[in-house]
Amino acid sequence: MRARFVKMHGCGNDFVVFDERAGPLGLTPALAAAIADRRTGVGCDQFIVLEPASSGADAFMRIRNPDGSEAGACGNATRCVAHLLAASTGRRHQVIRTIAGDLPSEVLPNGEVRVDMGPVRLDWRDIPLARPMDTLDLDLTVGPVSHPAAASMGNPHATFFVADLATIPITELGPLLEHNALFPERANIGFVQVISPDRVRLRVWERGAGLTLACGSGACAALVNAARRGLTGREATVVVDGGELTIAWRPDNHVLMTGPIATAFTGEIDLAALLPRAPSGW
Repeated sequence: MRARFVKMHGCGNDFVVFDERAGPLGLTPALAAAIADRRTGVGCDQFIVLEPASSGADAFMRIRNPDGSEAGACGNATRCVAHLLAASTGRRHQVIRTIAGDLPSEVLPNGEVRVDMGPVRLDWRDIPLARPMDTLDLDLTVGPVSHPAAASMGNPHATFFVADLATIPITELGPLLEHNALFPERANIGFVQVISPDRVRLRVWERGAGLTLACGSGACAALVNAARRGLTGREATVVVDGGELTIAWRPDNHVLMTGPIATAFTGEIDLAALLPRAPSGW
């Protein structure tokens, strides 16, 4: 079977998007992992499938990491999907359903996309953590980083605040922290350097994906955790490797993310040709 896809990115955080609203394509976790492979597939940070949604939403968005595991939220992918849906419907406002909840979106006049990522969750059970702990100051130290703050944006995040981001060996620390026993569902690990009360620098080791050029939900968690510690206000520019995102933590606890999106290319792929390369065990 040949299937069409769109390759998109938000600040360099890239996605392969398939549309199953008209019918299933047989996109198993194994196929998702094969397509996400940057050497033998199309290559992406997350694999996205649009599925039919029940009333109240315009589409259901299923998110898979490059290893085939399912993710609960992806802010930059949501903005890309919102752009696709707006282009097909002619409506600037869309509601995208995920396993983490409904995400209202709006395509702005300047072409950027704003997504309401929903309420941030801060209880240790919601992250989740393996044991009760103050999520503003986790008892966790690995190498040169320690005492992160934690938040859930539909997926778990731990944010470490550092004096100089350039000195942090993220590719060494990321896997250790992602799989730390404190995080029973693993975690996305953010490293933040505060530049000013309205501007921070962020790099994220994403669970199941590794170091990416941007992480939308990670940017939301970083701003929330920085504001909780009094390091920033409730709105700031978050500078990631691939660009800039504007994050606002509203008084109603919802977090808004605004930023650019881009379409890299569209294509068609022979799904059957990838099956021999799909990992076993799925």
